[in-house]
Parts: sequence; C-alpha cells; structure tokens
Amino acid sequence: MAVTQSSVTQTFDPESNTSSVAISGRFDFSLHQQFREAYEDERAGKPSRYVIDLKNTTYMDSSALGMLLLLRDHAGGDNADIALMNISPDVRKILAISNFDKLFKIS
Repeated sequence: MAVTQSSVTQTFDPESNTSSVAISGRFDFSLHQQFREAYEDERAGKPSRYVIDLKNTTYMDSSALGMLLLLRDHAGGDNADIALMNISPDVRKILAISNFDKLFKIS
C-alpha cells in the first residue's frame, strides 16, 4: 500500500488581498507547522481574505479543526473572512457535526 504524502501549498493574490491555502492528503497534526506557516506568511501584508482549498483533502481530524480555529483567531475572530472550498462529502460531514458551518463560509 502506497503512503500518500500530505502537503500544504500557499499562494497570495495581491489584487484581491487573498491568501489561498491548499491541503493535500491527510489534514491532521502532522501538518500543524506547515499550515501555520502558510497562513502567517504575510510578506505582502495582512490578507483581508483567506481561502482554504480542501479539494485534495482525504481526511480531517480534531487537530485540523483546531488549526482552522487558530486561523480564524489570527484572521480576526468573528470578523474573519475565511472560505472553506471544494470539500468532499466525508470532510463536509465532519465540519457539519462540529458546527463549523456557523464559523466559516463553506462552499
């Protein structure tokens, strides 16, 4: 059985002042440092919007939920503009059970 490498990729669009972070593979504690570095990477200033692309995310655990909450705090708490996009049905269930649909824009 092949082991899939998880990864975090970050891009910044200065025109829309948006930081996009894509998670591939398992979104769990093993990615905490990479994920934090990605959303704290503010070389172009502080983004006004964050997009988390979960298209290639195969699994999400409670530590990933905690990382999303830390991002939310970093981005302004209740005023944060964070969208979780391209979510698989399994990951969507985890987010719904955790009531994250009330904290984040989910599409």
